[in-house]
Order: sequence, then C-alpha cells, then structure tokens
Amino acid sequence: MLTLRHSPFDLFDRLEQQLQSAERVPAAEVHDTPEAYEIALELPGVDKDSIDVKATDRSLIVSAERKAPQSAAAPAEGEAGQKGESRGPLLSEFRYGTWSRSFRFPGGIQREGLEAHYRDGVLSVRAPKAQTMTTVSVKVEG
Repeated sequence: MLTLRHSPFDLFDRLEQQLQSAERVPAAEVHDTPEAYEIALELPGVDKDSIDVKATDRSLIVSAERKAPQSAAAPAEGEAGQKGESRGPLLSEFRYGTWSRSFRFPGGIQREGLEAHYRDGVLSVRAPKAQTMTTVSVKVEG
C-alpha cells in the first residue's frame, strides 16, 4: 500500500494556486428602488470605451476589458538579454482581459430609460422598471 505524506501547508499552496487562476469579476452593489434597479460596479483601470452594457427582458449584462499596460508586456524576441531592459513586473496580482457579468431582476426593464455613467473607476447603471421584453445597448457616458 502506498501512502502519500503531505505537509499541512500543501493545502494552502493548492488554495493559493486556485485563487491565482480563478476568474475575478468586479464587486457589485445592486439596489431595488420603487422606480428602478440601480447597479454599481467597481472597474478600476478599465477604459470607458471598453465597457458594454446591454439589457434584455429582465436582465442587465455588463462586459468590459482591462488591458495590460505596455510596460507590463514581455519584451520582444531578441530583447530578453539586453541590460537595463524591463521584462515586466516581478510580481503582478492584477487581472487583465475580458469578463462579462449579468444581473437578473424580478421585473422588466424599460430600455428607453437606461442610463450608464463611469466615474472614478465605478460604473453606475440605472434601469427603470417596466414590462418591456427587448434587448438594447447603452452608451456609457463619463
């Protein structure tokens, strides 16, 4: 019989690996007011033009892309051995790339009244309540 001996710290190493590879979505806060559903999402470092807000019958879908800065990119081929050249961050816990998140509401959304504003790294979306069941794209304003 083969037994594997693991350190009690192996569990923490595996957990850290899982957390590093896990997809992260922005933190959100959703409010249900008498007139509308209001959502706020933390999007630090996201360019306003990469944010896409869409509404369907009873849901809101927000997607965006956080691009890696040019200085964090790896050097081009042939540059790796040069002195003084940056090879990117020594440690980075930032998450770059695209993501999408959806929110489903108990009632319909009025597409003509959707508002989205992005300021100081926070996206605020206001979706007035209605009975319509269609899809619409919203332009994010600064």
